[in-house]
Amino acid sequence: MDKSIEILGLGAGDLDQLPFGVYKKLINTTHVYLRTKEHPVVMELEHENFRYTSFDSIYEKHDQFEDVYQEIVQTLLQKANGEKVIYAVPGHPLVAERTVQLLLEYGPKEGVEILIGGGQSFIDALFQSLKIDPVDGFQLLDGTLLNSSQLQIDQHIFISQVYDQFVASNIKLTLMERLPDDYEVVIVTAAGSSNERIERVPLYELDRKVTLDNLTSVYVPPVQDEQIMLKNFSKLRSIIATLRGPNGCPWDKEQTHESLKKYLIEETYEVIEAIDGDDIDPLIEELGDVLLQVMLHAQIGEDEGYFAIEDVIEVLSAKMIRRHPHVFGDKQARDTKEVLQNWQEIKKQEKGEVEASLLNGISKSMPNLLRAYEIQKKAAKVGFDWQEITPALEKVKEELEEFENEITGEAKNLVNAKKEFGDILFAFVNVARFLDIHPEEALFETNEKFIRRFQFIEAEVKKSNKPIEDYSLEELDRFWDEAKSNGL
Repeated sequence: MDKSIEILGLGAGDLDQLPFGVYKKLINTTHVYLRTKEHPVVMELEHENFRYTSFDSIYEKHDQFEDVYQEIVQTLLQKANGEKVIYAVPGHPLVAERTVQLLLEYGPKEGVEILIGGGQSFIDALFQSLKIDPVDGFQLLDGTLLNSSQLQIDQHIFISQVYDQFVASNIKLTLMERLPDDYEVVIVTAAGSSNERIERVPLYELDRKVTLDNLTSVYVPPVQDEQIMLKNFSKLRSIIATLRGPNGCPWDKEQTHESLKKYLIEETYEVIEAIDGDDIDPLIEELGDVLLQVMLHAQIGEDEGYFAIEDVIEVLSAKMIRRHPHVFGDKQARDTKEVLQNWQEIKKQEKGEVEASLLNGISKSMPNLLRAYEIQKKAAKVGFDWQEITPALEKVKEELEEFENEITGEAKNLVNAKKEFGDILFAFVNVARFLDIHPEEALFETNEKFIRRFQFIEAEVKKSNKPIEDYSLEELDRFWDEAKSNGL
């Protein structure tokens, strides 16, 4: 016996919109299964001795819609073992119907043929009711699975499956991530039918303005306001392209990868300063400046025909997935140490060969204090390291003594002194590493402390109306000690 499930669409509204062939099949079938009986067509067919079983009760059993759909599908597949199943859904079977997609996936695996019947899509009715031309570009999204990253706010957006107030509330909060609270949206119920309701409301009232049901959709008009569009990545890309375009900025058009290097370094340090300042607004601004550098480099690559921002994103996305097999694959990582070990191993595999030196990957463009830290870390990974801090401290003392010998006495040699000074710094970095102190951060804090105390000295000097050059070192030192006692 052939096993099959035929799926029919109940259309977007009342009985007048139902195709005649679908109508005949519904009336002449002994029994029909309905995803929901909450549909105008069902109420009208009941007057014509329409026989059906609805799955509405399943919605009350589960907290997640996916669980509801899974149970409906499994029930239908079981029924198909002993009878020819007719299953009817709102709208068109292939538009915004998760149960149909699941049946198309599971049916063939269980030897059940899935047949698709007709039915008018609610999308056609929405276009007609709202008088919208789809050629302008539109999105059809599922309200139960909505994510702000999906939203293309410069296009028409239709959000279906707005079953109840809970779904409407989640939709509202998601839209508010990208749109102003008072942005006008349209609630459309039973589009194209005699019971059609269209209401325009500010976004913040979406979940409390009208009664929502199985035939409700939300329409979000395309954003025309430039200020709102500033949150869109596509808008940023357009701005950068314009700046480097024929009528753009002379400075931006002149930039190259080489000329921009110094700005990337500067902006990175300003991000670090914002982080140390523990203030969100400056951090947002400085991260934007770093992103600007990335966008400029990408635009230069696109202008020259070598690469575009999509290539940068693709390479980064692939790398993140590849280097996190404990998240995106089946590899285990119990702690950060194992994560870093896996990361290094994957890097080796990516290169396809063993590096000539463990230290080859350390960039010469780094600030040298930071570079010394990274060199020592890499060497320590293979055991080239003291086991405790005492020898590291002794090394500092040894290097300091050698430095003093080069700058004092008759044999003073400033060329050698420079080398020994570097050795002192390198040895001090090693001590910092043992104590888990980042030398770059430590020196930054000291620089900031010096600035605060020196600015205090300047403020005290200014009160006297006397030039700072007229003060003796002892007098300035007293101001310094005062600043120190004040906690600066």
